[in-house]
Order: sequence, then structure tokens, then C-alpha cells
Amino acid sequence: MALDFPLRKIIHVDMDAFYASVEQHDNPELKGKPLAVGGGSKRGVVSAASYEARKFGVRSAMSGYIAKKNCPELIFVKPRFDRYKEVSLQIRSIFFEYTDLVEPLSLDEAYLDVTENKKGNPSATLIAREIRKKILEKTGLTASAGISINKFIAKVASDMNKPNGQKTINPEEVVSFLENLEIRKFYGVGKVTAEKMYKLGIFTGNDLKQRSLEFLDQHFGKSGRYYYHVVRGIHKSEVKPHRIPKSVGAERTFSENLSSEIFMLEKLENIANELERRLQKSKIAGKTITLKIKYSDFSLQTRSKTLPYFVADKNLVLETAKELLYQSPLENSVRLLGISLANLNTEKDKKAETDTSESVSVQLRFDF
Repeated sequence: MALDFPLRKIIHVDMDAFYASVEQHDNPELKGKPLAVGGGSKRGVVSAASYEARKFGVRSAMSGYIAKKNCPELIFVKPRFDRYKEVSLQIRSIFFEYTDLVEPLSLDEAYLDVTENKKGNPSATLIAREIRKKILEKTGLTASAGISINKFIAKVASDMNKPNGQKTINPEEVVSFLENLEIRKFYGVGKVTAEKMYKLGIFTGNDLKQRSLEFLDQHFGKSGRYYYHVVRGIHKSEVKPHRIPKSVGAERTFSENLSSEIFMLEKLENIANELERRLQKSKIAGKTITLKIKYSDFSLQTRSKTLPYFVADKNLVLETAKELLYQSPLENSVRLLGISLANLNTEKDKKAETDTSESVSVQLRFDF
């Protein structure tokens, strides 16, 4: 296969159990013990879990009650986001020693394009190793990394040797790596999508590769084109130092379940106020308003409406959110409400990311 575009050297750095690791580092008495950040109150939800807690099935987004049931010895600590941000900035300063092309995804992970780097080092693998070593020396925390020709493969690779490891997928290995990869390990394939693929007989990348673009479009809509390309090693999204948000939102978890829409109106108004504040701060407006409802049994429902014009005013947002609330009867009592705005006026053309004209060469030698 001919190569029609230049390969990049992309590193995805992912901190290991970041919030929990910060807490264990700052308080040595917590080291080696099952730990959950958040989730300690009656209505609490786990924000992060240490590896010791994960062995018992404790995961982020799990209720504190279930987490404690799974692991009776579990220790809960309150999150300290200011501290996590402080450590994150220390880590990010290390990234900038190597490249200005750094795209943070959150406080604990980022993409780096080191194709051309400040150290003049041709090996992305060695750069990743240096970065992980510096992070450990500066913060006392471990990081894992994935290295490959694009963001998608680097992201998948970073999870291969966790914790405190790294994985390089060289250009000539990309095709076979993706063909043999379990479909549930594809970044962007969640639990629901994986189950749907299983029913269609798609269990590995090779199975996915056998399906036509038309088949994937039919069964997965817009995502079908994405799956069609990434399994062939095609993902042209560049590392963006100033990442543009796809949505802006605000939500609230309530101390007591709400059983009637009447009780939710005041809550929605407060959420809309917070959302407006965030929109004004970022100077953003959007067209698609989504109401998020989490029920007392933790099931999740979203209801959306797209307007013909951009909005950022809380009154317009609230009016639509109320309309969505009354769109259909509630299925249960409600523990959380959220409002988000998408289809923003900051979005750019994504054509370059889904161009079908490119292919990956398995013969090309590229120093990684």
C-alpha cells in the first residue's frame, strides 16, 4: 500500500490512577491501601480509585455505597482539585521541554507530537521514557505512555502496559496490531457499542475491517466512518495545543431524590445560571441543548433539541431545558440533573480527520 501522507510521532501520556496516586504520595500512610477519592458521603460517587481498590472492582463513577460493599476496607478521601491541578501543571511543564504541540485531554493525560522536537531526538520511544522518568523525579508519580503514528493508536497503546509502562506501535506493526486488537479495546468503542458489535459478529479489528463502509454507516451512523478508517490506521487528527471544546455543561447531584418535575424547576434554573457563567467566561454559544437525567437506580437518560440559532442566554437555555423535562414522563425519582450546550460556534471542519483517500504503508521504516 502506498503512503500518501507524512507519518507523525505521537505520544499519549496517561498518569496512573492520578487523583488517588497524588493522595497516596502526599499521605504515605495511604500507600498500598485501597483508596477512593470522593464517594464518602451518603450520595457520593467515586471520582478515582487506587490500583489496590480496583482489584476489588472499585471504579470511577461508582456509587460510594457499592464501592464500600465491594471493598469493606476502602478508605475515602475528599478530592483536592487545586492540588491535582498544581501537580498537573508541573507535569505539563515537562512536556513543553520537548514540544509545544501538547494537547491536554484532562488533568492527567495529554497528546504530544514529537515528530520535530526541541531535543532533536529522533526516537519518540526514548522521549516517552525520558518524560516518564522526569515525571517520577519531579512529582513522585508514575505515568504510562503509548507511542505510534497517530493519536488513536497512541491512545490505545498507552493502556497496554499500565501501570508505569509504555508501548510503541511501529509503523510496520500498525496493521497487524489493529487487526488483532479486541474490539472493546478500541478507543471510542464503549460498552454499549461493543455489545452491538458482538451481535454483528465483530469481535476483533480484523472482523471490523471485513465490514464495508456502507455496512458500518447503516449500523453505526456517523461513527461508522470513524471505525472504518481507524481500523486501517487512518486517523489524521492533529495534536491541537489549544483544544476546542465540543460541549459546555453544568450538573448537580441532589442530597435527596426528586420525584416531581415541579421540584426540579428551581434546580434547573440554578444549573442554567452556572452554565451561562461558563459560556460567558469562554465566550461560547451553541445550538444543541441537552438535558441529562440520572435516576435513583443510576440509569441515565438524555433529551436534546437543536435550535436554528446560537444561544448562550440562561433564559433561552432554561426554556428549552424545561421543554425537554416535560417531553416525556420521568421513569423514576431523579438524583442528578444536568444541562449542556453543543454544536458550538467554535467547531471547525472535521473533513481532514475522516478523509478516505489515505492508507498506511507496512513497508515504511520510521525511527520510533
